[in-house]
Amino acid sequence: MTMKKAWEREYEMMKNAIPKILEEDEQGWLFSLKVEEMDDIFLKMKWKSNVPGSNAPERVIIAAIQDMENMGYDVSEAEALIDEGLGYLEANDMVSLNRITCRIWNIFNNAKKITDHPYWRYRVYDDFEKYLEDVNHVKPVMVDVNSQDFLNRTYYGWLAQICAGALGTAVEGYTSENIEKVFGNITEYVRKPNTYNDDITYELAFLKALERKGKDLSSFDIAEEWAALIPFGWSAEEWALKNIKMGIYPPESGYLHNPYREWIGAQMRGAVCGMVAPGNPMLAARLAYMDGIVSHHNNGVLGEIFNAVMTSLAYVKTDVQEIVTLAIDLIPNKSEYYSVVSVALNQCIEKGNWRDAWKACEEKYHHYNWIHAYPNAAAEVVALWFGEGDFDKTMNIICMVGYDVDCNAAQIGTIIGIIKGEKALSEKWTKPIGDKLMTYVRANKELSIKDLAKFTVACTQKLV
Repeated sequence: MTMKKAWEREYEMMKNAIPKILEEDEQGWLFSLKVEEMDDIFLKMKWKSNVPGSNAPERVIIAAIQDMENMGYDVSEAEALIDEGLGYLEANDMVSLNRITCRIWNIFNNAKKITDHPYWRYRVYDDFEKYLEDVNHVKPVMVDVNSQDFLNRTYYGWLAQICAGALGTAVEGYTSENIEKVFGNITEYVRKPNTYNDDITYELAFLKALERKGKDLSSFDIAEEWAALIPFGWSAEEWALKNIKMGIYPPESGYLHNPYREWIGAQMRGAVCGMVAPGNPMLAARLAYMDGIVSHHNNGVLGEIFNAVMTSLAYVKTDVQEIVTLAIDLIPNKSEYYSVVSVALNQCIEKGNWRDAWKACEEKYHHYNWIHAYPNAAAEVVALWFGEGDFDKTMNIICMVGYDVDCNAAQIGTIIGIIKGEKALSEKWTKPIGDKLMTYVRANKELSIKDLAKFTVACTQKLV
């Protein structure tokens, strides 16, 4: 059968189209009013919104300016427009707000490097081979992925992640001081938990891509799964999805027009890469890099590698402090990310208690947004180090630290769930959750956590 050319299809459609006089309500113009309303809502959200789950305030357009400067670019011209933009928002002047927002994005796209900025003292890891050049390779430890033990530990890893994420969602986006003022010392859910969380959305997409492609998995496959399954994203993931849907694939999808490329979005999904590479941190790192560049770049991707490596090691190590130390050693010491996690570790050792260690980290990284990978990586190190492998203690610390609590709690909770298995979590965590995971992933709105564990094991077996 001869394939029709595109022009033949279009000409045939036009030739067969019969004119028709439309009534007023059939003409379709009313749809444009709905489109305008939605466009205005999303633009306003860039300038002022509240985080679902915790109601923490955020202004991602201003945060984007902050992040570009953190990455060594001169965006003073954009910074000078902030008050003007906030004025248009307050006045509901959507015409002017659109103009000034476009101008800010244009400034980002043409921003010059600040040549003496600290960011440029470090190596940029825009290729996995560069990562491999700068770390000592670790041999894998054999894990029987067909065993009941592997299934059990993977299940409790997922259960711990989901419980921890539900805990953290209620308090994300706030400082340690203000969390303590409102909630006191958090030792349990602060409200009735639910499992809706954008973090796990991308982990499910990764598994679906792995199910389809197995050992042939590529960043392109993961990107296409994002477009197929995920209806919307925020910050880095929003720009990645826009890029992908325009045919811009990794690594450009994670870098192009994306000032949020070193935020927590890749770091928050590293655990799944470690789960499918048990005892094999180098494979976990490769998968995390593959997944990370869909939406992030350089240090943002190293954040996913960090969590993936720790999760992988959790299947073969039981000492959490050893896992943290080994994972830091698998971050290139020429990277800025390494400077962050190594500083956090040194503070833990020097200070001897989580409050003082965290205070030092918070002060050092206060000029980074609360959703940036750096302060949250430091928070993970502090909570894991002083949590000593106890789920309750670790969750207490990570909640009291603040910042992007749900992402941090979910990732480090997974590690403890894998190590401790059934002993990791008491009923106060698991009973309110049960076996149901609710998501906004297309065709996967409701999942059994037990089935998710089985699916993860099946995907793991494809890599053996």
